Amino acid sequence: MSPPDLDPTLVRRYGVEGGRHAHEHAQVLFGLEGTLQMEVEGRPAWVDATCGLVIPAGATHAYRAEGAARVLVLDCAPGRATERLRRFALAPGWRERALHRASGGVLDRETLLDTLAGAAPVATRRRIDLDALVALIDADLARRWTVADLAAACCLSPQRLRARFAEAWGRAPLDLVRARRLDRAAQLLRQGQALDAVALQVGYGGASALSAALRRERDTGARELRRRRALRAI
Repeated sequence: MSPPDLDPTLVRRYGVEGGRHAHEHAQVLFGLEGTLQMEVEGRPAWVDATCGLVIPAGATHAYRAEGAARVLVLDCAPGRATERLRRFALAPGWRERALHRASGGVLDRETLLDTLAGAAPVATRRRIDLDALVALIDADLARRWTVADLAAACCLSPQRLRARFAEAWGRAPLDLVRARRLDRAAQLLRQGQALDAVALQVGYGGASALSAALRRERDTGARELRRRRALRAI
């Protein structure tokens, strides 16, 4: 369900590949969640939570979502602001600032077009393939991951990786590692595996360290996870 500050008629979810098509109207895409890969007139482009994209009227395009992507799509008449393909930056907090200018507390078309008019262009930069990064982490959860390791996998410097994570997801790179470890730990514990064995599999030093992390991050523990499994089996 869309948050109350977004017009739900403008929010679209993408989870599959879309065939080539074109519209008589222009489109402006504002990334909300996930990554939407695009090809516009044979040129690659993409949209995520840090950027938007202008697709001119008549431009043939196709899309492919990595995982699931949520995008705010504005269909509008051709004009100077939409006459050429371009990506533009969505600075952190852009939606909150736009809401202050919106009528009725909802991001409407006029406010979004104003946001587009004031947005800076995005310089070409390397895209973070989050799905590939997650797969890499999942394949070796016991590894002592560092930001440098993750940055090297993305062909970025550690400083740039930290900045990009904060910009796009509001979290640190190692937060992703911790989340994947705890997701896998919860899965294994629900299957009935011993806490100390699970801890070693997912990169914690022992049962007490994993137990503390589950309490701190998920407000649960091994006993509760096994109990939920038992209840589902009844």
